[in-house]
Amino acid sequence: MTAAFRSRRVLATVAAVVALLLAILLSLAVGARAVAPSTVLDALLHGATSDDAQVVRQLRVPRTLIGLMVGAALALAGTALQGITRNPIADPGILGISQGASVGVVVALAFAGVHTLAGYVWFAFVGAAAASVAVYAVASSGRGGATPVKLALGGAAINALLLSVTTGILTTKASALDEFRFWQIGSLDGRDTEVVQQIWPFLLIGAVLVVSVARGLDALALGEDVAKGLGQRVATVRIVGGVGATVLTGAGVAAAGPIAFVGLAVPHIARAIVGSDHRWVLPMAALVGPVMLLVSDVIGRVLFPPGEVPAGVMTALIGVPFLVTLVRRKAVPA
Repeated sequence: MTAAFRSRRVLATVAAVVALLLAILLSLAVGARAVAPSTVLDALLHGATSDDAQVVRQLRVPRTLIGLMVGAALALAGTALQGITRNPIADPGILGISQGASVGVVVALAFAGVHTLAGYVWFAFVGAAAASVAVYAVASSGRGGATPVKLALGGAAINALLLSVTTGILTTKASALDEFRFWQIGSLDGRDTEVVQQIWPFLLIGAVLVVSVARGLDALALGEDVAKGLGQRVATVRIVGGVGATVLTGAGVAAAGPIAFVGLAVPHIARAIVGSDHRWVLPMAALVGPVMLLVSDVIGRVLFPPGEVPAGVMTALIGVPFLVTLVRRKAVPA
């Protein structure tokens, strides 16, 4: 690696940190009620008590923290899944993991009488894990094992099945429909600091697991046989990375709903900035993911005032053209 490329990576990381700080400031200052940056700083640093300061501390700080955590979680999960499957279109949504978490939440709402994050986060984890196992089981059956194409097709099949299950439950349990539909859209609105306290341990565990297999993901990118020749335990890399991605997805989806396309787009952006080394790609994804989610949330707040467009809708509007571009460039394996 040349010194120039190292310098480029360092500068890119610094730029990503600056972009993240600006996104945080936008998230705290912009909305139906605009707040001056000086007031934001007074509210955070000096305990100001004005109405604007109260809005910042009580409403926008929790919302911003959730955006930071969920954006990083989904970006890391998507990066890990793309590395594990060697599939450029793998992400928690496309592989059915997010929909598995959704089924878990629906079951919690409709049958278990659970109506709080502390309760249904566990159902989300179980649903996400079950979906992950089902997709891998489907893809690994038959000749050739779990190839990238078979994983994508298996994910699409399991995703469709779980979507049908979700719809079926909601049509027979109308009492859960209103509560679920607000969660299903994918939004940062209405979250409080209690949500932050409940999900951060899971996000930390998932991030540690994913980062721990960074070298293994680099080896897998060269092919399974090459990875084994380099001394990597391929099964261990896939299991640890898959568990980490599942934990990250379960916590992120439980907190904010199924936010689309962050896990798909951000890994590609990170690789375009710092190259293919996962020791750099993963931290860059953890920076870029929150930027994408927070900026999408801010745009949704000001697009059609006084109403809001949920962040999940905005990220989908950004992500669909990105997916089309991937296909047009033939980035998807045949």
